Amino acid sequence: MSTPLLKAQSLSRQYGNQLAVNDLSFEIFQGEVLGFLGPNGAGKSTTMKMLSGNLAPNRGQITINGFDLIENPKQAKAHIGYLPEQPPLYKELSVREFLNFCAKINQIPNSNINTAVDTVIERCGLSQVTKRLIAHLSKGYQQRVGIAQAIIHTPSVVILDEPTSGLDPIQIIEIRQLIRDIAAEHSVILSTHILPEVQTLCDRVQIINQGQLLFSDTIGNLSQQMQTSSLLLTLLSPPNIEQLNQFHGVLSVDVLTDTQFRLHYHPDNNPTELLLQQAVTQNWQLQQLTPEQHSLEDVFMKIIQNEPTDNGQAA
Repeated sequence: MSTPLLKAQSLSRQYGNQLAVNDLSFEIFQGEVLGFLGPNGAGKSTTMKMLSGNLAPNRGQITINGFDLIENPKQAKAHIGYLPEQPPLYKELSVREFLNFCAKINQIPNSNINTAVDTVIERCGLSQVTKRLIAHLSKGYQQRVGIAQAIIHTPSVVILDEPTSGLDPIQIIEIRQLIRDIAAEHSVILSTHILPEVQTLCDRVQIINQGQLLFSDTIGNLSQQMQTSSLLLTLLSPPNIEQLNQFHGVLSVDVLTDTQFRLHYHPDNNPTELLLQQAVTQNWQLQQLTPEQHSLEDVFMKIIQNEPTDNGQAA
């Protein structure tokens, strides 16, 4: 794979006696959307502040497009776009005035400022509100302005901390579409506690809790963990539990009632067909054979609670 645009190594940050981030390491590559997922208070915002250069780590190293963020902060920050959870907006300015100011502080040459501002206004859907004061905009439009300031200098890596927090459902859909468009040209780190947002937007996901990285993998592999791995089985004349446990692929059997069972099995060895055959030949009087689908919430909670996942990977 190509050289990572952002590389974090052994990041730690302590507030007094509280270790908010503990030995965190990860990378992001060109064109990726990396979902940074965790419950409130997990250490996500602290990590985003460190990655953007707004908070120094107590230990560890951050490299942005080859530049060390501590040793060469100006060069490194030139490749970062950052939207904190509370957008850094000057609300007494109009949208265009504010974006002109952002272009200047990002050292865009004067001859290119108008083009840069026009480009982000178009990309972020702000054409109808360019002359309006930011204070008079809806939360959704203010969020768009916040994203516009983060990408105006075409950074390599865009860091978005809870970008849909506090938005209504329509605004959330619009901001997610905007993030997808941005990802086509930038690498994006997206911090969120909203699980569907990760499925909708991200290529890879990292789950953090109590400052520690518990899971790092692709969305595809995370989705595999959501595949069916248990069956609800109702038999009016059931066999003994030992017989059910002996089916190929069955890992364990939960007895729910005298006639209803939950069979846990390895995802690669689905016993459904064998169960159907035996139920008919042994006259077990099959009433129900229903696959159970794990939700992303189920997988997330298993990882957060540090339980083994169904594919055997420890969280």
